[in-house]
Amino acid sequence: VQLQASGGGLVQPGESLRLSCQSSERSIVPYVMGWFRQAPGKEREFVATISRGGTVRDYADFAKGRFTISRENAKNTVHLQLRSLKAEDTAVYYCAAKQGVTGQTINSKNLYDIWGRGTLVTVSS
Repeated sequence: VQLQASGGGLVQPGESLRLSCQSSERSIVPYVMGWFRQAPGKEREFVATISRGGTVRDYADFAKGRFTISRENAKNTVHLQLRSLKAEDTAVYYCAAKQGVTGQTINSKNLYDIWGRGTLVTVSS
C-alpha cells in the first residue's frame, strides 16, 4: 500500500479542513488506518484511528469533539475532518496503515508500518 495525503492548507482559527489519504495501489480493507501529526520541533503524535470496517474510532484528547475520522473502503480513502481549528493544530498531518483484525484500532505510531507523505495544515490569522 502506498498512501498519499492531501487537503492541507492555510486557514484562519475557527475554520475547517478536510484531509484525505488515498491508496493508489491496493485496497485498504485489510488495514487499520491512523492519522498523526508533527509540529515543528515536536514529536509525531497520534490524532485518530479507525478500524477496518469503520465501526470503531479512537481519538487523541485534543481531537475529541473537533476532528472526525472516516473511511471509504470502496475508494481506498480515509478522511480526517478538522473543525474549529486552532493555531496549535498547525502541523504536518500524516496517514498510516497497519494490517489488523476486525474492530481493532491502533494509536501507537510505533505499530504502523506504512506511512504516507504528509500534508501541511497551517492555522493562522
